[in-house]
Amino acid sequence: MGKRAVRLLLPTAAYSGLVLLAVGVSAALGVDPATLALVGWAMAMQFWFLPVYLLISALTPVLYALHERWGTRVPVAMGVAGFGVGALVAVGDASSRGTAVEAVGALNYLLVWGVVHQLGFCWRDGLLGGQGRRGGGARQGGTARQGDEGRQGEGPTGWRVYGRAAALAAGGLAGFALLVGAGPFPVSLILVTGQEPGNTDPPSAALLAWSLAQVGVALLVAPAVRRVLERAGVRRAVRVLGAGSMTLYLWHMLPVLIVAAAFYLTDLAPQPRYGSPGWWALRGPWLLVLAAVLAAVVRALRPLERALASLDARVRPGPGLRGAAAWRVWAGLALSGGALTWFAGHGFAYGGTFPAWPAAALAAGTLCATLPYGRGELRDGASDEGAEDGTAGTGTSGGHAGQAVRPGGRAGRAV
Repeated sequence: MGKRAVRLLLPTAAYSGLVLLAVGVSAALGVDPATLALVGWAMAMQFWFLPVYLLISALTPVLYALHERWGTRVPVAMGVAGFGVGALVAVGDASSRGTAVEAVGALNYLLVWGVVHQLGFCWRDGLLGGQGRRGGGARQGGTARQGDEGRQGEGPTGWRVYGRAAALAAGGLAGFALLVGAGPFPVSLILVTGQEPGNTDPPSAALLAWSLAQVGVALLVAPAVRRVLERAGVRRAVRVLGAGSMTLYLWHMLPVLIVAAAFYLTDLAPQPRYGSPGWWALRGPWLLVLAAVLAAVVRALRPLERALASLDARVRPGPGLRGAAAWRVWAGLALSGGALTWFAGHGFAYGGTFPAWPAAALAAGTLCATLPYGRGELRDGASDEGAEDGTAGTGTSGGHAGQAVRPGGRAGRAV
C-alpha cells in the first residue's frame, strides 16, 4: 500500500504544487476571481479518481479476503447494493437531496468501483472464464479445487467463455440504455455543470451498468489483444505509454485550456452551435490540435518525470512497515486523500482564492508518506530488497491490485 501511495502522491504533489503556484501568482496579480476559479476547477476535475483509488487500495486486504471466501458472490452483492444506493440518490435528486441521502450516496464510491475491483480478482483467478493470471476455474466460491492451484489457462473455453463475456457486455449496455433512456440518468459519464442527477458524484446505477459492459468487452477482446502484445514493437510502445500514464492523467486538461484560450478567446476559431454539423466537423481538427499540444507538454515534462522517478526510488517504503513508520504512511494517506477530495470537489481556486488549508494538508500528507524509515521500522524478515523482488503487492489500478504471484502460483497479499 505504501509503495502505491508514494507512486501516486509524488507526481500528484508536484502537479498540484505547480498549479497552486500559478494560482497564487495569478491571485496576486489580480486575475478575475471567477476566471481563476473556473481554471482551477478544470485543472483539478480529474482528481476524483485518486481518493477512490487510495481507499480501494487501503481496503485491498479486506476485499481480497472476501474474494477468497466468496468469489463472484462479492461483486454481485456489491453491485446489487450499489444499484439500490444509486436508485435512492436518483429519487433524492428528484425531490431535494438532503445530507442523509448524500451520506448514503457516498457508499457508491466503494460499492460501484469495488465491483470493478472485485471482478479483477475474479478474472485473475479464472472465475470469469478464459486465461486469468492464475489460470481458470481454480475456485468455486473462493475455494481452490485440489490439483488446480497455480495451473495456467485451464478455465472454461469456447462458447462458455465468450458467453459470459457477452452476457456482461450486453447486459451492461442494455441496463445503461434503459437507465438513460427511460430512467433519470444523463448520457454523459463525466461531470457536467448543472446536470442533476449526475453519473459520477456519486457513481450512479448507470455508471455501474456501463462499467459492467466495459468489463465484458474487455474480456471479449482480451485474446486478440494478447496476440497483438506478443509483438515486440507493440510491447515497447505499451511500456513507453505506461511509463508516462501518470503524466498523461494529471496534465491532460492543460492542452484544453491552452487551445481554448488561443483559439476561442481570440476568435481565431469559429464556435458553431453545440451538436450542429459544423460543431461535429470541427471535432477532428480539435482532437488533432489537442493531441499535438499534449505531446509537447508531455515531452517538456520528461525531466520532471525522471526526477520524480529518482526520488521515488529513494523514498519508497519497503514491505512490512511497522510502528511509527506505518502510522506515518496511514496519516499521510488520510491527509492527502482528504485534500485531494477537497480539490476534486472545489478545484484549486475555489471562490477565486488560494486554498491554503487543502494545500498544506496535501503537502503534509505527501511528506508523511515519503519520510525515510529506518531498518528498525521493518517487520522481522522484511528488507528493502523485498520491495523490488516481486514478493510485495505492486498492483496498479486493475483488479489484482495489492497482490503478488509467489512461486507455485499462490497469491500473496500486500502489506
